[in-house]
Amino acid sequence: MAKAKTKNENKETLEQTLWKAADKLRKNMDAAEYKHVVLGLIFLKYISDAFKDLHQKLVKGEGEYEGADPEDINEYRAENVFYVPPQARWEYLQGRAKLPTNGKDIDDAMDAIEKDNPSLKGVLPKQYARPNLDKQSLGGLIDLIGSISLGGKASQSRDVLGQVYEYFLGQFALAEGKKGGQFYTPRSVVQLLVEMLEPYEGRVFDPCCGSGGMFVQSEKFIKAHSDRYKNGNGKGLPINPADRISIYGQESNQTTWRLCKMNLAIRGIDSSNVFWNSEGSFLNDAHPDLKADFVIANPPFNDSDWSGELLRTDGRWKYGVPPISNANYAWIQHFIYHLSPKGTAGFVLAKGSLSSKTNGEGEIRKNIIEAGLVDCIVNLPTKLFLNTQIPACLWFLSREKEIDPNHPRRNKILFIDARDMGTLINRRTRELSQEDIRLIADTYHNWRNNNGEYKDVPGFCKSATIEEVAAFDYMLTPGRYIGLPEEDALQKIHVGIDKIPSRAKRKVKVDDVLISTVRPNQKHYGIIRNFVNNFVVSTGFELSPYNCVK
Repeated sequence: MAKAKTKNENKETLEQTLWKAADKLRKNMDAAEYKHVVLGLIFLKYISDAFKDLHQKLVKGEGEYEGADPEDINEYRAENVFYVPPQARWEYLQGRAKLPTNGKDIDDAMDAIEKDNPSLKGVLPKQYARPNLDKQSLGGLIDLIGSISLGGKASQSRDVLGQVYEYFLGQFALAEGKKGGQFYTPRSVVQLLVEMLEPYEGRVFDPCCGSGGMFVQSEKFIKAHSDRYKNGNGKGLPINPADRISIYGQESNQTTWRLCKMNLAIRGIDSSNVFWNSEGSFLNDAHPDLKADFVIANPPFNDSDWSGELLRTDGRWKYGVPPISNANYAWIQHFIYHLSPKGTAGFVLAKGSLSSKTNGEGEIRKNIIEAGLVDCIVNLPTKLFLNTQIPACLWFLSREKEIDPNHPRRNKILFIDARDMGTLINRRTRELSQEDIRLIADTYHNWRNNNGEYKDVPGFCKSATIEEVAAFDYMLTPGRYIGLPEEDALQKIHVGIDKIPSRAKRKVKVDDVLISTVRPNQKHYGIIRNFVNNFVVSTGFELSPYNCVK
């Protein structure tokens, strides 16, 4: 274990060292511009390394490569490797890194790669020759990225490049702040969604895919569980996990879509079904007939600019027409529309979606709950997201529960309150730890799988019936059902009692002292009432009986 830890620390040090060096070369360039310069070069290094690895095998001409032509583009397409023409190969470009024409050399390389690889057409950045990009700094950046390798093995180098690309995406998102959140979902949130959904195999769909983080994490998940994948020949031979899922995506921002295509390519993930159009998923659904096994998404929070006025009679609004002023329930119904009969969805939304009654949202939520679709709600900590301070939550939906009236979880919803989890990595940003992610995911899996290991935990999780949810007017805020840990509830009562004037005996209404504590903690009402009764006996205070529970 100690050895593995040291290895991981070295890898992180490499990423951080590269970032600091690249950031120093940025000088006065805006982070939003600079990210395309850096990430484009990392991608170019990746495909050049992949090409070089296969090129060397073809040159040797041994075994299955006997008689192969190293410059035949079809040899590379057969191996799912991008063909890199001579003028675009990294060795050629790095040899010219100190020349004043290095920017034009890279632009020409990007053009040549797109010409020979149609799937990359319109994807690669081609702005390296522009005057405001310092060519000396560009040369330094080429040399820096050229140094990314581990022992010279191309395959190892590509693994590191993938990690560096992901790390740089996150760092650029932090540097851009609010704008960065438009293309990047924090890694810990993505990992939590994927760990809870467990997309072992099937069709994975993200209709607002940003830079592709959901897809990358899904592929990481199945690789981490590769021992699950065995072929049926009895020999125990592993199956390539990447063959077990197919991804489908859509993005309305073309610049972000380009980042996504490169991010997936650098991981060897097929992105042929990830599309861009400027209209977006509501007006121009790129996958109108898709029924996905998993929907994983982080749509814009409370979006008022979604062209809802043009979609009043859209067939996706099975549970109610969403308001023009807010797209939250349009997104939810878009996700449901694209679920297969046994499909599940996990997505991020503003916390207000759990309780809003504005413009019919409460009725839509009621219909979705009554249909049995809602499986789990997770209350998230603050400061997880770069582009908003709006409190957020996770929704998990199960189409199988809706279709099967006898489903064992049909009448149940799991609530998890993770507001106190996570660690601040700086003053403005929090992230969930691996322990946090494992606890939340295991709690959901134990409840979902009904393996006898799930138990309600005051202050953390509660399995509620739809009848209980109906009693709270179909509000899905976890705190209404979970309450506080017993010790926290009693501490709040102490605080409330300390505020009571001690000058004279008087009648004190429960509303004045306990309403904020008891109402969201009705499960602990008996404990709280006993405590208060003892207080009354010892002090002589009078309390209006039981008027806090309504």
